[in-house]
Amino acid sequence: MTRNPRIWKLISALMTVLCIFAGAAMAQADRIKDMVAVAGVRSNALVGYGLVMGLAGTGDGGSRLTQQSMQSLISRLGLDTEPTDLDTKNVAAVMVTADMPPFIKPGQVLDVTVSTAGKAKSLKGGTLLMTPLMGADGEVYAIAQGNLVVGGLGVEAKDGSSLVINVPTVGRVPGGATIERMVETPFLDAEYLVLNLHRGDFSTASAMVDAINEIFGKGVAVALDGTSVRVRAPADPAQRVSFMGLLENIDVVPAAAPAQVIVNARTGTVVIGGSVRVTPSAVSHGSLTVRVNEDFNVDQGATVVAGNGEVVVAPGEPVITPDSQIDVAEAVNPAFVFDPGVSLSSLVDAINAVGASPADLVAILEALHKAGSLRAELIII
Repeated sequence: MTRNPRIWKLISALMTVLCIFAGAAMAQADRIKDMVAVAGVRSNALVGYGLVMGLAGTGDGGSRLTQQSMQSLISRLGLDTEPTDLDTKNVAAVMVTADMPPFIKPGQVLDVTVSTAGKAKSLKGGTLLMTPLMGADGEVYAIAQGNLVVGGLGVEAKDGSSLVINVPTVGRVPGGATIERMVETPFLDAEYLVLNLHRGDFSTASAMVDAINEIFGKGVAVALDGTSVRVRAPADPAQRVSFMGLLENIDVVPAAAPAQVIVNARTGTVVIGGSVRVTPSAVSHGSLTVRVNEDFNVDQGATVVAGNGEVVVAPGEPVITPDSQIDVAEAVNPAFVFDPGVSLSSLVDAINAVGASPADLVAILEALHKAGSLRAELIII
């Protein structure tokens, strides 16, 4: 069988076109890992109270809280002293926070953030002393200690003038906390894995169930509601990691977002979703400007006195007459008409054509929504 070069070129061109269309179709899909969070697999907040030492006179000074903390720390080291005997100008009381990711094991480290709790002006050059970090249950999960990295700078002169760059009262200790206890998760024990969508949508949840069942078999995934999808996990815990690796890389085409118009009343920001439509309506938006100029006319008064055949004119009290001028100007803007099923681009073009400001745009959208012509949910934040 001989190969016709023209046929093979045609087949090659068709394959190229199919690949382009396939790539375009895949570009519209999202991976499950980007759309959901696995129930029970989350980070945990840790917090602790500690002391930062070695400051260059920028500490808490005579704060009783810092003095008591210093006295308590020193007493645990076997020394006996009174809080009033301690000078805390080089010491700062701080709160230490950290975010403990899931599956982290004892012996691993994580970064911590250190913030002043008293009157300290800067943490630059300080060292965080051993600080237990507790979870919401009151148990200690990590121990923090180390030298601080402070990005801010604060300088104060003797005349009271000061200069502050960034925030010198907050610092970080990279890898400054060591995990002492692991947080148990239901990932290895639960019969089912529950996927919670970042943005709940019944259509997206249904599409996700179909995509999972198409690969792993019918009945593996079930939609519990518009936000959660339950997936039957392998009975062998050793297979769950590889199972999740396959599951989270499945492509799902999410449903179109609901028709919404988001308005930030404080900044004037307006975001219009691509599914927003407008029914037939006519809009005319103009502005009325009223200018009032206040002025006063002052005339010198006079008093006429007659006596002995003589007339004498004496200066009197000045006469003040208000002179107000009111000007009214109204901008004439043409009305624009929305045809049936107007799309987002046409809506924006029509409003921009009359030179509407963000405030004007908000007023127009609110009026359209009130009239029932704006087929979208209007959300004011």
